[in-house]
Amino acid sequence: MENISKHNDSGYLNSAYVDTPNTSTISIPGAYKATQIESDAASGHETKRELARGKPETQQDENGTAEHQDKKRDNWNNDVEFLMSCIALSVGLGNVWRFPFTALDNGGGAFVIPYLIVLILVGKPVYYLEMLLGQFSSRGSVKVYDFSPIMRGIGYGQVLATAIVTTYYATLMALTLRYFVDSFYPTLPWSYCREEWGSSCLDSGPKQMMQTADNSSNVRTTSAEFYFTNIILREKPSIDDGIGYPSWTLAIALALAWIIIAAIMAKGVKSSGKASYFLAIFPYVIMFILLVRALTLPGAFDGVLYFLKPQWHKLLEPQVWYAAVTQVFFSLAICFGNIVMYASYNRFGHNIYRDANIVTTLDTFTSLLSGIIIFGILGNLAYENNTTDIGSVVNGGPGLAFISYPDAIAKFKFLPQLFSVLFFLMLFVLGIGSNVGMASCIMTVIKDQFTKVDHWIIVICIALVGYFLGLMYITPGGQYVLNLLDFFGATFVALVLAIFELIAIGWIYGVKRICRDVQFMLGIKTSIYYRLCWALITPLMMIAILLYMLILYEPLTYKDYTYQTGVYVFGWCLSAFGIGQVLFWAIPAVRRQPSSLPLCARIRKAFEPLPSWGPTEPQTFKRYQAFMQEANVSTMFQRSGIWHKIYDNIFG
Repeated sequence: MENISKHNDSGYLNSAYVDTPNTSTISIPGAYKATQIESDAASGHETKRELARGKPETQQDENGTAEHQDKKRDNWNNDVEFLMSCIALSVGLGNVWRFPFTALDNGGGAFVIPYLIVLILVGKPVYYLEMLLGQFSSRGSVKVYDFSPIMRGIGYGQVLATAIVTTYYATLMALTLRYFVDSFYPTLPWSYCREEWGSSCLDSGPKQMMQTADNSSNVRTTSAEFYFTNIILREKPSIDDGIGYPSWTLAIALALAWIIIAAIMAKGVKSSGKASYFLAIFPYVIMFILLVRALTLPGAFDGVLYFLKPQWHKLLEPQVWYAAVTQVFFSLAICFGNIVMYASYNRFGHNIYRDANIVTTLDTFTSLLSGIIIFGILGNLAYENNTTDIGSVVNGGPGLAFISYPDAIAKFKFLPQLFSVLFFLMLFVLGIGSNVGMASCIMTVIKDQFTKVDHWIIVICIALVGYFLGLMYITPGGQYVLNLLDFFGATFVALVLAIFELIAIGWIYGVKRICRDVQFMLGIKTSIYYRLCWALITPLMMIAILLYMLILYEPLTYKDYTYQTGVYVFGWCLSAFGIGQVLFWAIPAVRRQPSSLPLCARIRKAFEPLPSWGPTEPQTFKRYQAFMQEANVSTMFQRSGIWHKIYDNIFG
C-alpha cells in the first residue's frame, strides 16, 4: 500500500497548506477507493468518512448557501478506463469516415498540412483545456460554467448541438448494421445492377469493371450508388411533399443500435468504462488488417502518394482551412461538452496532461492511417480504370462510406465479403464509442439537474427519445433532414459557441487563473504554447473561420435540391435558439445576485465564479481557497493599466 499512499488523489499539495506534502502525479489503475479509505484513516476527518460510506455530500448552491447532494458522483474504475473512453469518443467516424472524404474534396495532400497546423493550434489546446476544467471542478458541461454563471448558456447550447448529433449518429449506426448484415450474402448485393436501374447502371463487381474499362469515359452510375439510394435509403428527389415513412429494416437496426448504447450506459461510467477497452482497441485490429490488404493492391502506392504529397498552392485557399477546422472539431469532439463530461469523473490530480497528449496524437495517427488505407484503395481503383486522376475515381462527400467504400470492396477479387464484414463492423464499433460519449454527456447534464432520479430511468428516456427522433432520418427524405440539422443545429452552433467558450475561459475566468488551477491540481507550470493558444491564437483563428463562413455563405443544398424558404427560416431559427441560450441563461444568473446591488454591479458579479467553484472534495476545496488567497495577496500591488492586465493574464 506504500505506493497507493503516495498516490496523488487530491492534487499537487503545497506543504504550506497540508501537514504532509504530496507531489506525486503518477497514475495507478484501481487506486481510487484504496486512496480514499487510506486518506480517511490518516486524516480522521468525519467528512471524508461520511463520503467513503456514501453519505450525502455537502455542496453550495449558486448563492453560496449549503445544500446536500444526495448521491455521490461516479468515478472511473481506474485511470486506464478514462483514457480508453476518451480514445473511443474522439477516435471514431470523424477519423475513418469524415477525414478521408474531406481530404478527397480538398486536394488530398493539400489538406493534410492545414489539418496538422489546425490540430496543433486549435485541437490540442482546446482538448487539454476542456479536460482541465472537467477534472478540476468535477462538474458536467453545464455546471462547469460555475466559474462564470452568466455564461452557463454556452453549456446548454452545446448540449443541444450534442443531442442533434447523437440522434443522427445513431442512424449512421443503423446503416452500418444493415450493410454489415448484407455483407454475409454469397454475392454482395450492391455489386451488381438490377434490371429496373436501366442501362446507366455499372456493376461494382470486378468482372464488369474490367469489361467496361475501355468505356470509362461514359457517364454511368455504379450499382453501389443505386443500391444505397434506391434500396437502403429509398431516397426521394425532393421533400416538397413530405419526408415519407421510415424503413422497417433500418428501424430495427436503429433499435438494436440504441439497445447496445443503453446497455453500455446502464451503470454510467462503471459500465461504459469497461466497454471502452473493446471500443477503443478493436477498430485498430481491423484497420491494420485493411491496411495490409490496401497496400498490397496494384496501384495502391500512387493513391498513398496522392494523399501525402502536398499541393502548396492550396494553402492559400480559405476553404481548405475552414474544412480543417471543422474536421478537427468533429474528429476530437471538442466544444460539444463531451470531453468536460468524461474528465469530470476523474479523481482530482489525475495526470490529464499526459492523457490529452496521448489522445490528440493518436487521433492524428488514426486519421492519417485511415487516409492511407482509403487512398490506397482509390489508387487501385484508378489503376483498374487506367487513369492517373485519383480524385476522379469515386464520388466524395458523406456518401463515401456507403457508396465509394462498398464499391471499392466489391471490386476485391479475393473474399470481398470478409473485408466488407470487417469494414462495417469497424465502423459500427467506432460509431458506438462516439455515440456512448455524446449520450453520456446529455445524461450527465440531466443527472446534475435531477439528482434523485434513478440512473436507469434517464438512460431509457434518452434511448427512447433518441430512437423516435432518429426515425425521421431513415425515411425517404431523411438525408435532407440530416443535412439541414447537421449544419444549422450542430456545425454552426458549435462553431459560434466555441468562440464564446474560449473567450469565457481565457478572458473572463482568465488564462492566469487557469494556470494557477493547473499548478494546484497537477503541480506543473503551463507552457507559453498553451497560454498563447488559449488567450489569442485559438480564439482568433475561430473568429476568422466564422467570418469567412458568413461572408461566403451560400444557401444550403442537398445534392442539387434547394430547400424551400420556410425550411431555411426554420434552420436559422434553430441556430438562433442554440446560440441564444447564452442570453437566455444569462438573465437568471444576473437576477440571482443580491438585489441590493445596482444592475451594473449585479451583471459584473454574475461574471465572477460562484463561492463553491473549485474542487468538490471538502478538504481539497479548503486547501484551494488558501492557495488562491495567497496568490491574490501577491498580485495586490501590481499595476492596473489595461495593457499590463492583458500581459499579466497571458504571461502572469
